[in-house]
Amino acid sequence: MPTRALVFDFDGTLADTESAVLQSWQETFLDHGVELPLEAWYAVIGTQHTTHAMFALLAERVPGIDPEALRPVTRARVLKLLETLGPRDGVRNYLETAKDHGLKLAVASSSSGAWVNPHLERLGIARYFDAVLTGDLHKAKPDPDLYLAALAALDALPQETIAFEDTPHGVTSAKAAGLTCVAVPNAITESLDFGRADVVLPSFTAKPLEALLTH
Repeated sequence: MPTRALVFDFDGTLADTESAVLQSWQETFLDHGVELPLEAWYAVIGTQHTTHAMFALLAERVPGIDPEALRPVTRARVLKLLETLGPRDGVRNYLETAKDHGLKLAVASSSSGAWVNPHLERLGIARYFDAVLTGDLHKAKPDPDLYLAALAALDALPQETIAFEDTPHGVTSAKAAGLTCVAVPNAITESLDFGRADVVLPSFTAKPLEALLTH
């Protein structure tokens, strides 16, 4: 069946925001005299539970912290780190090629719309997408709800849609919804297990989009 639609994860896939978020948390932990274990980060990456899990872990190691007081500090750190961040290499080419082929495009992200939409605008890629589905309105990954919502928004069938992900949780979500899934790990996630993905690419520049499409 010909490919008619593409659905992209946001954090770590369209833009490497995850590196900035991880750095912010590492700095927050170090401010309190402790280190953030990477295995704890990997356990929640790509889900909706990152902030809650990180504050809970910090509270275990540093009793008496006030998460609500720290929340704006960690967010400000992330935003500062993201000021000069652009889309991942090759992303614009993929989006342009998709539009040239008349494909429908969506974003499916466990993050909130308040996080995703401004970043899409700042990165200059919001105009490519026909729909943006976010975790404040749908169950977060690894639940398939975001991908099912994306299919509905694009009026597309799973077998004619390709998902692009950078985490195993995201791959699980896409496959549970019946999509073909291309994993494009980033520097933070490249060591994780992507055995469930249909294709694994080291970057968007490693293979042109046309080579992934069915006709």
